Amino acid sequence: MSESTVWWLLAGVLVALELATGTFYLLMLAVGMAAGALAAHAGLPVTGQLVVSALVGLALVAGWYLIKKRKPGDPSARAERSVNLDVGETLQIQQWQDDRTASVRYRGAPWTAQLREGLPPEPGVYRVTELQGNRLVVDKA
Repeated sequence: MSESTVWWLLAGVLVALELATGTFYLLMLAVGMAAGALAAHAGLPVTGQLVVSALVGLALVAGWYLIKKRKPGDPSARAERSVNLDVGETLQIQQWQDDRTASVRYRGAPWTAQLREGLPPEPGVYRVTELQGNRLVVDKA
């Protein structure tokens, strides 16, 4: 069996593992294996094939890691309107307590509203941005 065939088989195994697990990093390593196969087709010695494969795989994994690290995390499901219909609704708050919470009447029942960090506690209209347990987390509307 030729060296390039071994590289292609390894790349195929990594692609299959990626499909089974959903780990995108395995796909990047599979591309590194494909680079090793191309290096074998180009006639590089085994050491050169290993170096090419390792450098390409490592560069892709590191690049993908840095891209994912820069992007903000996914919003919590508690803050998604499609998951919780209370998100986006407004309510009137008359008075805040010292712990940045307020008792409000919402949908015909008493609720505890919690002010999001960084906002001054003052009376007014607020918008529900998230539910945390049985508390409505609110921002100024």
